[in-house]
Amino acid sequence: MEPVPQACGIIIFGASGDLTRRKLVPSLATLAEANLLPKNFFVLGAGRTRMTDEQFQQTVQQAASRAKIPADFPRHFFYVHGEYSDPELYIDMTRRLKELEREFNVNGSRLYYLSTPPSLYETISARLGAAGMAQPGSSDAWVRLVVEKPFGRDSATARQLNRSLHRFFQENQIYRIDHYLGKETVQNVLMFRFANAIYEPVWNEKYISRIEITAAEADGVGHRAGYYEQAGVLRDMFQNHLFQLLSLVAMEPPCCFEADAIRTEKRKVIASLKPVTELNMAQSVVRGQYDAGTVNGNRVPGYRQEKYVSPASFRETYAAMRLEIDNWRWQGVPIYLRSGKRLGRRVTEVDIEFKHVPSSIFKPLLAEQLGANTLRFRIQPNEGISLSFEAKHPGPKLCMSTVTMLFDYHEAFGSEPPEAYTRLFLDVMLGDQTLFARQDWVETSWTFLDPVLKKWEEDREKGLHFYPAGGWGPHEADALLENGTWAVT
Repeated sequence: MEPVPQACGIIIFGASGDLTRRKLVPSLATLAEANLLPKNFFVLGAGRTRMTDEQFQQTVQQAASRAKIPADFPRHFFYVHGEYSDPELYIDMTRRLKELEREFNVNGSRLYYLSTPPSLYETISARLGAAGMAQPGSSDAWVRLVVEKPFGRDSATARQLNRSLHRFFQENQIYRIDHYLGKETVQNVLMFRFANAIYEPVWNEKYISRIEITAAEADGVGHRAGYYEQAGVLRDMFQNHLFQLLSLVAMEPPCCFEADAIRTEKRKVIASLKPVTELNMAQSVVRGQYDAGTVNGNRVPGYRQEKYVSPASFRETYAAMRLEIDNWRWQGVPIYLRSGKRLGRRVTEVDIEFKHVPSSIFKPLLAEQLGANTLRFRIQPNEGISLSFEAKHPGPKLCMSTVTMLFDYHEAFGSEPPEAYTRLFLDVMLGDQTLFARQDWVETSWTFLDPVLKKWEEDREKGLHFYPAGGWGPHEADALLENGTWAVT
């Protein structure tokens, strides 16, 4: 049974924005429906848009309409407006917080959620610190800060942001969120590996031939075009989501199921990646940008024709990487990562391909003609885990084919996995940092990507490959593969 957090106040910066309406409020409503919100809680939204408490509560009612919420749920929500750099906002906020903490019998525990553009993280954290709002007022209270991704643009900006946050907040107060880690099937990677005796003994270079991680989206950049022009897919998907998935798949067993033990092992994975240099970059990385094409039968424009995108933009919307982990467990095992916009379909999967049998007794079939066993973690959609293997079917003596055993999340548990933000919101209130990125992991991942980002900025046009929307990226990405084809198509 899930524990219920202690009484607290939740302060959302950027409360009038899209993320609050689409994800944060519905996630809180889901927790309320499951009786996992503390009995005494309140939410104070802060934003630059002028809004009364009543107007904000109406927005909350609409955003939470799909959940079976208690009738008084919206009446726990309040609002203040102002500029995030203006000290007056924090004076007003302090006054409202004291009033609300008395009204809802909250002892001073506060959760600050920065649902704002990353450029405001330093400003808001500094203003909270200057106003004396960064530390709890009593020994039985807590203060926690949730920061959305992207956390920096490279290793230098990530370190600077960490220094800024640490001026007023300690590391154990900071929760760097990655919503992928809130997905049930991502968390299932840990359970699958370390709660089942038959897999861990073969989870190494002796038995596994390759690892492949794909995060594909059928949509274009849409309303995120302005952000994408500044970020690109390497910053948007690789530094956080794909590297987090890789860390879980490749990590060593932690000493215990606790946040720092797990996060220490995850950091070691990224620190052990063989560097991408100018000498091996052409054989290690491919970048692309989607052109006009057809998706689900509909003609769609290319990236350069999207609203708010420069018609001469060289920003990548697709990237593929071939990596290796330089340690005993994974020495020589190629790891392939790819992510992109306007691909064939929306899918995120992790594929573990095992080696062929060393010798075939089924002559004249050769060992390499027998299908390799493949373990697949389906992160989204249709969450589940499958294992393919060779089996005989009715017919001649050597009539074999590949069959699949499937664990389907919905079929097994009778429900869809909860929204990732629901899990993460609850963990922050409980003080569990297991699913949140630690400072050293963030900085190490950026350090690995720095040479690639620097090279792409220097040679903006050179090496950018175009691919039609609705396909699976530029064909140059196939050259990264030592043999075979990409697993997901």
